Amino acid sequence: MSRLIRRLLLFMIFATAITLPFMESNANAAKVYKVPVEKTVENGLHAFLQRSFSEAEADNAQAIILEIHTNGGFVDAAGDIAKLIDSTDIEIIAYINDKALSAGAFLALHADKIYMAPRARIGAAAVIDSAGNAAEDKAQSAWHAAMKNAAESSGRDPSYALAMVDDSYDLPKYRAGVGKLLTLTADEAKEVKYSEGTVSSFNQLLKEIGYENAEVITTKETISESIARFITHPVVIPILLSLAGLGLVVELYSPGFGVPGTMGIVSLLLFFYGHLVAGFAGYESIILLVVGIGLIVAEFFIAGGIAGILGATAIIGSIILAGGNPMDMAIYVLIALVVATIGTVIIIKFFGKKLHLLNKVVLMDATDTESGYVSNVNRTELVGRVAKTSTPLRPAGTIELDGERIDVVSNGSYIDRGKSVIIVKVEGSRVVVRESEEKGEVK
Repeated sequence: MSRLIRRLLLFMIFATAITLPFMESNANAAKVYKVPVEKTVENGLHAFLQRSFSEAEADNAQAIILEIHTNGGFVDAAGDIAKLIDSTDIEIIAYINDKALSAGAFLALHADKIYMAPRARIGAAAVIDSAGNAAEDKAQSAWHAAMKNAAESSGRDPSYALAMVDDSYDLPKYRAGVGKLLTLTADEAKEVKYSEGTVSSFNQLLKEIGYENAEVITTKETISESIARFITHPVVIPILLSLAGLGLVVELYSPGFGVPGTMGIVSLLLFFYGHLVAGFAGYESIILLVVGIGLIVAEFFIAGGIAGILGATAIIGSIILAGGNPMDMAIYVLIALVVATIGTVIIIKFFGKKLHLLNKVVLMDATDTESGYVSNVNRTELVGRVAKTSTPLRPAGTIELDGERIDVVSNGSYIDRGKSVIIVKVEGSRVVVRESEEKGEVK
């Protein structure tokens, strides 16, 4: 019996020794995705995060850590990213390694947990317009509500989130008051429960959240995603569209095909490439673009202008469809049209003759007497010559002189056919005659 027990014990020890590495491997099988949130919060960032979250879900990751370092960005893009965070089942942890300001603070508040580096900051989330001034009341009110909801959704006191947005909140302890927005340090954020803790490094964060043995997978932007982020930036979009419009309009009125047309087409292709990579442009916008280009080409062969107008409308529609927000895209298109119009007028006014622009539409050359051009020959040598009327002059008719038929007018009186007349005046193509008293031979 004792021998059997000993054998069982030896077998258990042997089995444990064999399976222990596999048990450790299973324990270490946890996966954590590290996703950087850097630069400006805009539509291109949303596309990158969407791809990263999809990869994490497909890989059965246990957590996604957003490593945040941003001064903020655009409200619409921040709202879309917040929806993406809220709809993801995987635990999302915000790690602020430097700063999460404005839209960055908004995104951090949507995470399940927030951790900060010792020198990190969070706050200063006021809405400003493109000129750097405070946005209108409607936009401010909507942003206030969004920041409040973000804080409450993660169980945090919303008054601090509102103080980040509104400088009328008086929090002197945290340097916030009239004219000053709230920005919290790492220690202050932990004190008011806007942070779960302060960690000195990413590895310490992993230990803090219990994933020190997890496999960390870092997602990085591809080259195409980096290009897309640049192209889909709200400041770059109107510049690209303005270059496209200006280049194509100038090329339309220029002989041949050159730099302006190339610039316009490249700008338009870059716009659609960036929005395709970012996931905003669908096949419907590409189809509409192709139809628009086809109609404009058809305009060269079909008179009337309707095909050209429909083509331009189709291209504008495709641009609006390619953007994430149709209203914003409509504004960008309007800006581009204004810039293209002003630019074209300036080029025509100051450089038109030098660059030989508009030769296809407007005749730039002038024909005048000083340049040696005349509308017809002024035959002054006919004055005083006597001829015979080939037709009655009522007062216009025809005379014959040296075998040449000449259209003339009488000086006002009727002259019958076969009468002798004398040429008294020649003004360009107008030849004036009167009946002659001479009965001799017509010269």
